[in-house]
Amino acid sequence: MAQARASVQPRRKNWGNPAPLALAGLVMTLTPLSCQLMGWRGSDPGGYANNGAHWFCGGLLLFLGGLLEFFLAHTFAFVVYCSYGGFFLALGATLTPGFNAAVPYETATGVLGAAFYNSFGFFYLFVGFLSFVFFICSLRTNICLVILFLAYTIAFPLLAAAEWTHAQGQMALSKRLMVGGGAACFVVSLCSWWAMIGGLLESVNFPISLPMGDLSGVIRGRTTTDVESVRVEENTLE
Repeated sequence: MAQARASVQPRRKNWGNPAPLALAGLVMTLTPLSCQLMGWRGSDPGGYANNGAHWFCGGLLLFLGGLLEFFLAHTFAFVVYCSYGGFFLALGATLTPGFNAAVPYETATGVLGAAFYNSFGFFYLFVGFLSFVFFICSLRTNICLVILFLAYTIAFPLLAAAEWTHAQGQMALSKRLMVGGGAACFVVSLCSWWAMIGGLLESVNFPISLPMGDLSGVIRGRTTTDVESVRVEENTLE
């Protein structure tokens, strides 16, 4: 396939692969966050302790990796990385006191009112819908990405439901839903680690490679030329 890529569209410049950088930002943010959501070692599921990671790992590195994928004409990777980078930047901003996102919802005792949780749940819900769109597109890429986006599609609605049940005062149910969302995010983290390590091993021409489970030939595309096959391969995330 590398020979086909060279013959179809030779590169005029040598570019590095930005995918491992973006994936490194994702795993450094999402792995500890998923552990916090599951409450491991008595951790706080609110994410305040690791808010710096939301900004500078999940937000900055994912967004930077996405922009670099744009210059390589990798549309799918560009949209995915920048979208999730935007999510972590938005999450970081919400948790940063200077943005005053929570202040209008605080009661006289300083406790967040139900309206905040009812409102923020919609953000999780529609990021989950976006993840479902990514999941559909990933069916023509590889198994690793299919599992990753499927887990994200499950995680965000669970987190939205956790916010809404919290607003209703059903704290036990909210905690269970949050743990379920954290477990799904942990699956995303594992897939991201796998893809990142696979990309790094390939970058140094390591004698061992990690299988991703190519699916580009399973579902026939709208076009079936060699150029289209190369384009599908280059639009994966690893």
